[in-house]
Amino acid sequence: MSGAVFHGIRAVLFDLDGTLIDSAPDLGAAAEQMRLARGLQPLGLAAYRAYAGMGARGMMGVAFGVAPDQPAFAALREEFFDRYEACIHHRTQVFEGVLPLIEALQARSLPWGVVTNKYERFTRLIAARLPLFATSSAFVSGDTTAHMKPHPASLLEACGRLQLAPSDCIYVGDDERDMLAGRSAGMGTVAALYGYLGVDANAQGWGADASVEHPMQCLDLLG
Repeated sequence: MSGAVFHGIRAVLFDLDGTLIDSAPDLGAAAEQMRLARGLQPLGLAAYRAYAGMGARGMMGVAFGVAPDQPAFAALREEFFDRYEACIHHRTQVFEGVLPLIEALQARSLPWGVVTNKYERFTRLIAARLPLFATSSAFVSGDTTAHMKPHPASLLEACGRLQLAPSDCIYVGDDERDMLAGRSAGMGTVAALYGYLGVDANAQGWGADASVEHPMQCLDLLG
C-alpha cells in the first residue's frame, strides 16, 4: 500500500471487473468457445487474463487478433456478448478480501457503489447472482450515461445517486482510465494493484492518489 490517506470520505466507489470481481475466467471462456467453434486450438484461459479489463476488445484481440477498427470486429463482438451472457456465472468470483472490506464499510456507515464500463445487459445478471451487491447504494453501468470512463459522467451519476459531492468520495479501480475518470470527477483515486492492470501497465504512472495490493488495505486509507 502506498500514497495518501483520505479524510472526510463519505462513500467509496469501485470499478467492477478486476476490482470487486474476478470475471476473467468467464470472459476468456466465451472467447475460447468461439475459437473452438471455428476449429482453432484453445489458448488457455490464462492467455486472456491480462486483457480482461478491455472487455470484448481485449478478448477478440487475443482470440483472433482482430481490433475494433477492423470490419470483422462488430460481428465477433456480438457473438462474444451472446456467449459471455450464457456463461457469465460459471466461474466469476468475488476477489478475496472484498466481502470483509464491504462489511467493514457498512460497519462504519459508509455507503459504497459500483461504476463500471460493463453494459447493464451483463451487470444486472451479476448483481442479481452475487449477494455482495445487495448492499450497494449505487450501481452505474457503461451504458447508464452517454459517456464511458475515462469520461467522468458515470462517476458523477453515482455521486448524484448518493447525494454526495465528488470530493466526498474515493474511486478504486484497476485501470488507468479509472484514475483519469476519478480525477476528472474531482475524487480521490486508488489503484487496485491486485487487478488485471493490463499488459505492460505502469500503474505508478497513472497518477493515482494511492494504491493497494489487497482490497482490505482500502480501509487503511480512510483516515
